[in-house]
Amino acid sequence: MERTTDGVAGPAAPATAERTDRRREPLLRHVIGGILRGARLAQGRTLVDVAASARVSTAYLSEVERGRKEASSEVLAAVCAALGIRLVDLVARTGEELRPAAPVVLSSVRDRGSLSGAVHRTARRVGPVRPTPAARSVVGALLVAA
Repeated sequence: MERTTDGVAGPAAPATAERTDRRREPLLRHVIGGILRGARLAQGRTLVDVAASARVSTAYLSEVERGRKEASSEVLAAVCAALGIRLVDLVARTGEELRPAAPVVLSSVRDRGSLSGAVHRTARRVGPVRPTPAARSVVGALLVAA
């Protein structure tokens, strides 16, 4: 047990290496909100102006910009249109900000087990997994922007 600043014994602080490993990627809504706020401020526009143009409430747009609300794709499209930017550019910029400095090697779901953590050995793969047309367009847009 380690003493805290108020003198009460508490659990020992994790080692520095453990704290570093616990760092998490920023939430998507925080990154998107920051990009939208930056675009609005770069244009010298107010929340009221952009919210009215996007047909959303000022309070809701403020919550989206601060990363407190998960905006739907429709709301994001409306806000992007109000700002004069393309939704695909918002997505590409978000990807750039989330991209780690070091490359990440993704393993297959089969290597990791199921998403719940249990390994289902009876499941067989019938063929290759093909992305949907919508997924291909999003991935293509990200690759073009990179």
